[in-house]
Amino acid sequence: MRVTELGAGLKRLAVGAAVALAAAIGASTGAAAKTELLVYTAVEADELAGFKQAFEKDNPDIEIKWVRDSTGIITSKLLAEKANPQADVVWGLAGTSLMVLTEQGYFQPYAPKGLDKLDAGFRDKANPPMWVGQRAYAAAVCFNTAEAGKKSLPAPATWRDLTKPVYKGAITMPNPNSSGTGFLMVSSWLQLMGEAEGWKFMDQLHENVAWYTHSGSKPCRQSGAGEVPIGISFDYRAAKTKSDGAPVDVVLPKEGLGWEIEAFGIVKGTKKLDAARKFADWSLMPAVMENLYTKGYALIALPGAAKPIANLPADLPKMLAKNDFAWAAKNRERILDEWRKRYDAKSEPKS
Repeated sequence: MRVTELGAGLKRLAVGAAVALAAAIGASTGAAAKTELLVYTAVEADELAGFKQAFEKDNPDIEIKWVRDSTGIITSKLLAEKANPQADVVWGLAGTSLMVLTEQGYFQPYAPKGLDKLDAGFRDKANPPMWVGQRAYAAAVCFNTAEAGKKSLPAPATWRDLTKPVYKGAITMPNPNSSGTGFLMVSSWLQLMGEAEGWKFMDQLHENVAWYTHSGSKPCRQSGAGEVPIGISFDYRAAKTKSDGAPVDVVLPKEGLGWEIEAFGIVKGTKKLDAARKFADWSLMPAVMENLYTKGYALIALPGAAKPIANLPADLPKMLAKNDFAWAAKNRERILDEWRKRYDAKSEPKS
């Protein structure tokens, strides 16, 4: 090889190496420029990818990292971490859990853009608020008509119907210690019926429960799959299970539906406050309210944003039971302790 060719070859190698190095540095710099926001959530797992994609498209400098589990498990994790919080934001957790955490001094106040447009019932009363709600979910029952037909089970119409002996071993429901859906049911029954009658009702219901799950959506999935005829769950999962083709009817008991706010708060002391505030602001944008939260949810914090949901009645808001969230939050541990003593023996093993 001639010297000139060797020199040219070395020059090309040097240029190529320099380009590759510059690209690597650029990629590294771009990655480093992104803020990683750690978000604890109980939002349904099949929704999270869509929320992450939409937020990061609007905020390309921030990357969401989810820590997802059922409400009770996330709440317990947050309380265990109180001395050294790990999360930057708690998002899509039950409002009663955020009230408990607020009493523990977990959050720092922030008034997101658009707060003044929300229904006043969807926010902390403090100004600025410690937590803000996005949407709500309500109790519902999945009734597998195919399995019920095999066992000659009538369709229930009320909560008290579920205590009839004909349903023995035919029901699953969420454990309220693990599941926000389970807790909204138990706390609403105690409010609807009074505490003495509420616990008496649950004693009778317990006789018909095959097992308690650690997920609010699992009873409907189990009913849809034919594992049990009846799964006590919540409206989003019940409607979706039917839409996905399962042979279930969505039953909304006539006495009234327990319900819960899905809310968020910024963790006090986060080192990523700017990113956390951007996420809070984004969470209340009308486009997010109208196009994302409404996918399967009929109860939205922004008045007028709700849209018809397949398999749910248009008058669902009128079916909600009166719910004292402050009472439920204040009495949460007492209620859960009593429930454990009475019924926990039928709970599924924790995975």
